[in-house]
This record gives sequence, structure tokens and C-alpha cells, in this order.
Amino acid sequence: MSNRESEKNYVVAQSENSFAERGLIRSNDATTLTMLTTLRIKNLAIVADLTLELQPGCNVLTGETGAGKSIVIGALNLVLGERADRTLIRSGSDSCSVEAVFNVARLKAPLKKFLDENGLEPCEENQLVLKRTFTSAGANRQFVNGSPTTLAALATIGQGLVDIHGPHEHQSLLHAPSQLAILDAFGGLHKERDGFGELVRQRAGLVEEKSALIVDEKTYVQQLDLLRFQVAEITTAKFQPDEEERITQEYQRASNAVKLLQLGQAALDALSENENSLLTQAGVVGRSLHELQRVDAGAGAVLNLHEQAVGSLRELQTELSRYVDKVDLNPERLQELEERLNLIHSLKRKFGGNLAEVIAFGAVAKEKLQNLEQRDEALARLNAALAKLDADISRAGRALSAKRKKIIPQLSKSVSRQLEDLGFKQSQFEVQLSTLDSAGHASRLTPHGLDTIEFQFAPNPGEPAKPLRAIASSGELARVMLALKTVLAAEDEIPVLVFDEVDANVGGETANAVGEKMKTIAAKRQVLCISHLPQVAAAATAHYVVTKSVKDGRTVSEIRLLDKKERVKELARMLGGQTDAARKHAEALLD
Repeated sequence: MSNRESEKNYVVAQSENSFAERGLIRSNDATTLTMLTTLRIKNLAIVADLTLELQPGCNVLTGETGAGKSIVIGALNLVLGERADRTLIRSGSDSCSVEAVFNVARLKAPLKKFLDENGLEPCEENQLVLKRTFTSAGANRQFVNGSPTTLAALATIGQGLVDIHGPHEHQSLLHAPSQLAILDAFGGLHKERDGFGELVRQRAGLVEEKSALIVDEKTYVQQLDLLRFQVAEITTAKFQPDEEERITQEYQRASNAVKLLQLGQAALDALSENENSLLTQAGVVGRSLHELQRVDAGAGAVLNLHEQAVGSLRELQTELSRYVDKVDLNPERLQELEERLNLIHSLKRKFGGNLAEVIAFGAVAKEKLQNLEQRDEALARLNAALAKLDADISRAGRALSAKRKKIIPQLSKSVSRQLEDLGFKQSQFEVQLSTLDSAGHASRLTPHGLDTIEFQFAPNPGEPAKPLRAIASSGELARVMLALKTVLAAEDEIPVLVFDEVDANVGGETANAVGEKMKTIAAKRQVLCISHLPQVAAAATAHYVVTKSVKDGRTVSEIRLLDKKERVKELARMLGGQTDAARKHAEALLD
């Protein structure tokens, strides 16, 4: 593939149009890995309007200090739910926006379920589009696949997509639950962990059921009285689901019986019961038609039509007579129907919008009443079930803890070996594990086991190990994370890893090791790395350079994908200058 074709496939462009308008959401991406495909930043710091399209594997960003490399990390943090600092809005602009497009074809996190539960649009063709905007006036909006959402929802999605390691932290590895998940992944303990979690969920259901039964005596009596009254009221009514419509129709007829009788009788009179009725007049017409047929035999058809009409009138007379006979002037029945309708409406106001809901409410109330009336038996049953579950939880928790204790030394040893390659020759990485007594701390049970852990690190000999979250140096922290990610590259489920200042305070062979480890991780995950080291940049799949220039009197930051010739030039700059020796060294690094 030519350099021009390569740049065409992964173009870095600037435009005033949106993603959708420019067609940058690629529906047929060549890769099936979960990855960040496109990032657009508009009016953030010294970035006016920049669109970055990334590749699978390791993507490295280099450039002079202050060119704007960290703006990319800041933009990612924003679109992944970090709080917005409105001072970052580009001078002269009223708003800032960041858009990110992810290919989520193989994302292991339960994204579809989360989108459904939060009323968000699904991903079309495996493309997840996140957008964040905020204004200098204080308005803050965020979108998922075009649907407005909360900042918390955006952050939740981000936790399953990206880990950012560096001074702008979005780091799951610093949280104790995530550390425990890493340990279990390293030891292949998913089955044991899931089994323990199911037991804890069953216990929570029984506890909730039991709490509904355990009330003080006064409340217990009140609940019994209320439920008994409700059940009796609904049961005594003996409702049928379709009764309301039938009663309503009968009531309408009964309440209008006098009027119906008057109208029916008037119709009968006009039809047959007075000298000018329709049937009387029809007889006169019939006699005339018979005379007509005797004079003209061809008039038989007219006589037939007359006979049909008379037949229809007599049929109408018969049906109308039956209807009038059925009209019942019964005040007692009318009162019964009115009382029944009043009862229906009364119970609907209390228990549901229709009779079906009232009947269903009665069934639930009856079941609750039975449970309360048999409270002692129910409590005994629940207590027995809880005792059995507690024993199962304790047994499963101890078994899981024992397996974790066995794999902790293996994890510590593996991470320490990686840290040695990264320049920490005499460092110490430890995993501190504490186990709860399930019997004494039932309220503190989690689905993850009886254990809590803390990753601890001592970078220098003679210093005590401290929790990772307490490490002050972002460079040290980033390299510890890099060591962990290298060890866990096959198990970790977060698909996009970002490293900022991972090469801080390192050089020589350590720099080569950092580059190799980036490459190892990138075989399983997409990596985005900001680096000052040519050894790290040379190991990348794609190399972008960040530059800063002045246009129309304004400072603007831009990002450009480099071809091989341009990579040699940039690596030579990073090595110290555009000398023949530097260029040859750069070519050797790339080769």
C-alpha cells in the first residue's frame, strides 16, 4: 500500500461538519476488535477543530512539549464522563465538544443491556457514538448514539471501554473491586466467583422477604386489619372481569326504560296500529297493484316488490313488538344496577383502573394476608433457608479465599518481573488480602467473595510498600500499570488502554522494554500512548505527530499521521536532531 493510500484510509482532517454529516462513522471497519476509531475535538484549549482516526494495535503521539498532546487525553476524559473545566473552552468560543466513536463488535461489557435499561438508542452496525458538550454559560450535555443521557451514564459506559493511565486518570486498576477482578482473572477463578455471587444474591432475596414479615406488633395488627378488610371487600363483590361493560349497558337501558317504551310504542303505532299506519297504506297500494296486473300481465314484477316490502314491514313489526315487550319498568332492578356500578367505581378508585386490576390486587392481598397469618411458620422457613445459605456462602467464600491466596505470590512474582524490565531493579509489588468472617459480617457481603485486596508497591529498596492510589509519581504509577497490563493482556476485558507519561524518567534499555511491552499489550488491545522516547514511538503500529502553529493570529494544535519517511524524521528529532547518525538510528529502530 502506498503512503497516500495509507493516509487516505486513516485520514486526519479538519472540518466544521459533524461526524454524521462527514460520514466518518465507518460501517464496515476492517477490524472486529473493540476499539476507538474516531475522536473529534472542537474548541478545547488550543484545538480549534480536529478529527483523529486511530488504528488497531499501538498508536503513539509525539511532538514538542506544549504542542497539545495531552489535550487528546483530556478530551477522552471529558467524553468518558469526567467533570468539565470550563476554563478549557477555547478563547473566543462559547462552547466545546468532544465526540468519540467506538467499534464495539466484541465488547465483553454488557453494553446492550445497559443501553436498553437507560432508554438509549442501540448501536447501529456495532458503532457506539459518545458526545459531550459544555458551554461557558454552564450548560452541560452528553449523548449516547444521539440519545441525551446523564453524566453518570456516560461515565459508566466509559469504565468498560477505556483505561487512561497518567496524570489525567480514568483508572479502574486503582479501585479495590477492579483489583480483585484482576486477581481472579489471573487465577482463572471466574466460575468460583460467579458461584459465590449467585449465593449472595439468593441470600439478599430471602432477607428482603424476611424483612417484610418482621414488624412490630402494632404494625403487624394494623397490616392484618387492612389486608383482611381489603380482601373481604374485593372477595364479597365477586367481580367478573367483563362485568362492568355488561352492567353499564343494562343500567343505561333500565334508566331510560320509560323513554324507550314511549319511542317503541310510537313506532309500532306508525307501523301498524292506527288507520293511517304504514301497513294499512301498504294494503291500499297492494289492491291497486293487483288491479294493475289484471290489466297488464307485465306488471307482475312490481307486485312482487310490493309483497317483499310488506313482508319486511311485518318482520319489523314483529321485532319491534318483542323489543317493547322486553322493556322492563322495574325501579328495584334499576336501583340494584346503580348500586353495583357505584361499588365497581369505588373499588376501582382504591385498587386499580379496571376490574381486572382490582381482581389482581385482591389476589395479591390475599396471598400477603395468608403469609402474615402464617408469619411464624414463614419466618421459621426463611430462617432455615438463610442458615443453609450462610453455611454455603461461608464454605464457598473460604474455598475462593484459599485459591486467591495461592495465586497471589504468582501474580506478585509476574508483575515484579515486568517491573524489573521497566527499570525498577529492586522494587517490591505486593497484594494485601483481608478476609471477612461471613457469619459476623453478613451485612458487608458482596457478590465478589469474602475478601478485600489492595495492590501495594515500593519502588525503592528500604521503603515500605504503599497502596497504588498513594503513589505520588505518575510515571511510577503508569509503569506499574503497564506491568500489570502486560501480565494480564490475555485476561483484561477493557479494550482501549491509554498511557500518558509512561516513559517518564526512563531511558536506555528500560525505554526499549517499555516499547516492547506496549507492543505486547497492543496484540490483544488497542493502545494509545503519548511518549517522548523514540524507542517507544518506534514500536507503535501508527505514529502521529502533534504540532503547534499560528494561523490568523491564533495558536492552533494539529495532529497528523506519519508515513515511514516522516516517522524517520520525527524519530531523528526525538533522538536529538536531523543528523545522519540520528536518521540512521531512527531507521534502525523502525527496522
